[in-house]
Amino acid sequence: MITTKRPEDFARMRRAGAVVARIHEVVREAAKPGVTLLALDAMAADVLADARCTSNFLNYRGFPGTTCLSVDREIVHGIPSKRRLKEGDILSLDAGAIYDGWHADAAITFGIGEIQPEAARLIEVTEKAMWAGIEATRPGARLGDIGYAISQVAAPHGYGVVREYTGHGIGLQMHEDPQILNYGTPRKGMKLKAGMAICIEPMFNLGTHETKVLDDDWTVVTADGAISAHFEHTIAITPDGTEVLTLP
Repeated sequence: MITTKRPEDFARMRRAGAVVARIHEVVREAAKPGVTLLALDAMAADVLADARCTSNFLNYRGFPGTTCLSVDREIVHGIPSKRRLKEGDILSLDAGAIYDGWHADAAITFGIGEIQPEAARLIEVTEKAMWAGIEATRPGARLGDIGYAISQVAAPHGYGVVREYTGHGIGLQMHEDPQILNYGTPRKGMKLKAGMAICIEPMFNLGTHETKVLDDDWTVVTADGAISAHFEHTIAITPDGTEVLTLP
């Protein structure tokens, strides 16, 4: 169901979004070689508690972590564990917060220490694609405009654009309609209107777009073992344009 948000609803989402941005800041600063994913997840939980927010990931359909922490070939939904980061890893952090019933959700990918040039380029291009999708988001635009803008950034590099996992609406639930594909045809699909909130969420793979799910029934990895990058922001669509709600 697509819900129409009021300015006061966006204010609550903006507050949740600031907490998500703080999680990103704290975890990124602490993510060094030798640090465990569980330690990083605990830091995120502390940020949420200090802000009197709750995690929209923890216990979502049984998910056991406060955040999703995905390393190298893991695309999304990585479960925090005793795994220790090492020099050269790339880490995707997907985090969310709920404030007064309203959700915000955002993801970043970054390197641990010195990383390979192809990994750094993948991260740079995936983030660029997220911003291209955000720039295509405005009242009167269509969903296909967003997907097309994202996929066009990937195309010159030959990256696999993940298809099974997408952007989404957000509000009183973390995942609401509409589904927002990371590929599409311009001027096709549902028209965007003021009062909507959506998450723009590209995931690019260094190899094929194909994915598989590990035996934990959560962690999504690249089918060919190539590395992956993931970025996401929560966006408010207003009569005056758009606002990113998960910026610091």
